[in-house]
Amino acid sequence: MSHRLIVLPDDTAKPILDAINAAKLALNIRMFLFTDETLIGAVIAAKQRGVKVRVMLNPARRTGETENEAARKALVDAGIEVRDSNPKFDLTHQKSMVIDNQVGFVESLNWEPKDLTETRDYAVVTTHDLETREMVDCFDADWAHEDFMPHPESRLIWCPDNGRQRVAAFIDGAQDSLWVQNERYQDMVIIERLVRAATRGVKVHILTKPPHSLKAEKLIEGVGGLRILQDVGAKVHTMKHLKLHAKMMLADGRRAIVGSINLAPGSFDGRRELAIETDHDGTVQRLAQTAQRDWASSHKIDLSDAGLLHDLQKRQLDPSRLVLDGAGEPAPDKPKKHKSKE
Repeated sequence: MSHRLIVLPDDTAKPILDAINAAKLALNIRMFLFTDETLIGAVIAAKQRGVKVRVMLNPARRTGETENEAARKALVDAGIEVRDSNPKFDLTHQKSMVIDNQVGFVESLNWEPKDLTETRDYAVVTTHDLETREMVDCFDADWAHEDFMPHPESRLIWCPDNGRQRVAAFIDGAQDSLWVQNERYQDMVIIERLVRAATRGVKVHILTKPPHSLKAEKLIEGVGGLRILQDVGAKVHTMKHLKLHAKMMLADGRRAIVGSINLAPGSFDGRRELAIETDHDGTVQRLAQTAQRDWASSHKIDLSDAGLLHDLQKRQLDPSRLVLDGAGEPAPDKPKKHKSKE
């Protein structure tokens, strides 16, 4: 078996901790946010028993906010090598780990308490030799600030190298159904591909975050993309029981992509991201079960002008740039809860 799925928060951090605790030779960890004290302790313990540990961290958000400094200090104080990723990337948003050069974790989750306990997230564990070797090769290249070239036969998907092409091709190959869980739907190439899938008869189920969670400067493309998808027949829902942080696509119940890639231009063009495509039966079946369970406890997003006005005004966001009918008027009454599961 070359692939295995971890579902968060269902599976807890235990599979990740168990893997770290089993490391004997090497740990290569790359993380956007690394704040969980239990995982920090496990990595330090690996170093103390003789494992060669290297950790690559994103230095700061685009706003300049730094959140990894406590982890960086603790790891460095323990004698662990810690570096920022290649500065040619706007951000290093990849979340991954390779153990003993043989077991790779491709994750949507950050190593922070929220992503381990409150959000829908996934990790695919691979023991495929080509994939684990490629993960280490890319780690080495970014560690040294050198160029990296993805392997043409690999199931790994890298941004900014081949991400948009691979995700677009994945959507183009869907024949019957497409389940998508992602925070952002802003990249016009990917929105176009999803529109084409819906118009050729593919049943497209979109799970996303509510519009008010978008940054103000991303409202136009974020809301516009969702409205376009809904207009062509895609079903657009948001979760009720969990926060959505996953980045997952499932096509025809047979193929899936899991990783760190948001469906936004910044992810495809300027960030170091990693995802993996899989057709492993057990992995795909569990993804399908999880997606259907999440859908059953979700609700349709009201993307009408009135619905968007109400949603945005809850967070005191200015809806004027969206040119909505009624912008500037008093907020409408709160809509009744939607009972339909579509």
